[in-house]
Amino acid sequence: MSSVFRFKQFSVDQANCAMKVNTDAVLLAALVDTKDSNQMLDVGSGTGVIALMLAQRYPQACIDAVEIDEKAALTAGRNFVNSSFANRLKVYSYSFEAHFEKYPDKKYDLIISNPPFFIDLLRPDDPGKELARHTDSSFFERLIFGSAVHLNENGLLCLILPVMTAELIKRISLVNRLKTQKEILIHSFPLSEPHRNIIMLGFDTVKPEIHKFVIYEQQKIYSDEYSSLLKDFLTIF
Repeated sequence: MSSVFRFKQFSVDQANCAMKVNTDAVLLAALVDTKDSNQMLDVGSGTGVIALMLAQRYPQACIDAVEIDEKAALTAGRNFVNSSFANRLKVYSYSFEAHFEKYPDKKYDLIISNPPFFIDLLRPDDPGKELARHTDSSFFERLIFGSAVHLNENGLLCLILPVMTAELIKRISLVNRLKTQKEILIHSFPLSEPHRNIIMLGFDTVKPEIHKFVIYEQQKIYSDEYSSLLKDFLTIF
């Protein structure tokens, strides 16, 4: 079975990546709402799919991607080189903390992540998936602190998280002057409870916008909003 996931304008080789192309990553990259963003940082890039989708959406943007898993970083690098956006994408094989330390003065208009989000739970047997999906709350404290330092005045930190985890992260963010600007609650079906929350954090004090997004109209039938959102990316539309 091929490890390559083909989009309309690029392909993503998923070899050596514990976390494959998934709905969370695709929705995050397609739903993030940022204007006039020229410098972006993708934290925990994995296959590089979020960076690639952002490069397609924002033709003026230059995107740095950090990935602590060396094998995954090599795969993301190949995916970048093989895309038409290669000159605007860079991957770094280290942690976001190392990146911030190496470039202490660099500022971003957008910092985005589909982060590890199973906090302090039983760890899986697969060490790659453990690295990609499990963490503790200090990870988010470090990410939010570093992002607050490296965001431009009008910049955004955007994350996709389980709903309960998002509530914790919003509280942590306030300590670092980052306030919720917008939330998008992701539902599998129109009447189901939300299972993910895309949160967009920035420095402005505003009443947060809260939106609902539904993936399926019914079993195996995508909603009109899902197909409309991803028609420029997924070959099934």
